[in-house]
Amino acid sequence: MLGLAPVAAIGQSNDDQSNDDNVLTEDAVLRDPDIPVAGNPDGDITIVEWFDYQCPYCRKLEPELQRVIKGDGKVRLVLKDWPILGPASVYASRLALATKFQGKFVEAHATLIGLDVKLTESGARERLATAGIDVDRALRDLEANQQAIAAILKRSNDQATAFGFRGTPAFIVGKFRVPGVLTGEQFGQVIADARKAAKKR
Repeated sequence: MLGLAPVAAIGQSNDDQSNDDNVLTEDAVLRDPDIPVAGNPDGDITIVEWFDYQCPYCRKLEPELQRVIKGDGKVRLVLKDWPILGPASVYASRLALATKFQGKFVEAHATLIGLDVKLTESGARERLATAGIDVDRALRDLEANQQAIAAILKRSNDQATAFGFRGTPAFIVGKFRVPGVLTGEQFGQVIADARKAAKKR
């Protein structure tokens, strides 16, 4: 048993909310319209991951997480960039978010999180180009949408801070807070627990 605690803040909606509650509403955490959804968009359980493209743990667990999501078939995956490991992370997050304007965010994420070398700005551009992403367009979209992309990154950071996460990766599964790395088996158990909790509501 993982000893997970339900996230009480999600979905609170009274007039006396703190600032934390305002950034942790269910829609803000689970359904940010500015972040494309991976997995099954109509899934019955949502996993939200806060990640950094330079985080070795994020890179290591990515294949396992994708196996679980594909095997389950009913999980929405919301990927929240939380670039806390330096300027290269910030650049990669901004560039990846810019690719959403050409419908390539999920592919860009898979490419950058799958890097097996040190992340650099030029390396990020080269890998994205190799993956068939129009990098010149992404750079133009990044320039044109700087404020919107900065707002997404701020929301993700504010949420991670409000949840008390101390590093990447960190997850919300359904309404459970999951700080840290899980195995595929543990992800499966948390998803099952989240479904049971949702049925009890």
